[in-house]
Amino acid sequence: MSTSHPITVHWRQEGRVITHDVREGDTILRSFELQGDPLPFSCRNGCCTACAVRVLEGTIDQREALGLSKDLRAKGYGLLCVARATGPLVVETQDEDEVYELQFGRHFGRGRVRQGLPLDEE
Repeated sequence: MSTSHPITVHWRQEGRVITHDVREGDTILRSFELQGDPLPFSCRNGCCTACAVRVLEGTIDQREALGLSKDLRAKGYGLLCVARATGPLVVETQDEDEVYELQFGRHFGRGRVRQGLPLDEE
């Protein structure tokens, strides 16, 4: 008999709160999909920030989250595509651009990159 944990996602962009039991060790994104609630994602490899969340309660195992710096992980950010259930968890979805900016914004010396405009025309 495998252990399951209640995982609650506050999906800000949709104004929804979804809770499902996820078997320990299963990825949260895939489990929610299989239970009829697909959440935002892009790469499924932990390399982008499309499925980024902020942990409100609990902890997650996300050793494969290459798309998040150790600093952001320490601040409670996670990637649901590689996050595995280890206990009860409550998270809130984040805007992909916000998390990307937190992680990489300092590398763009002239501020945010605007779509369609070269850096020297901003």
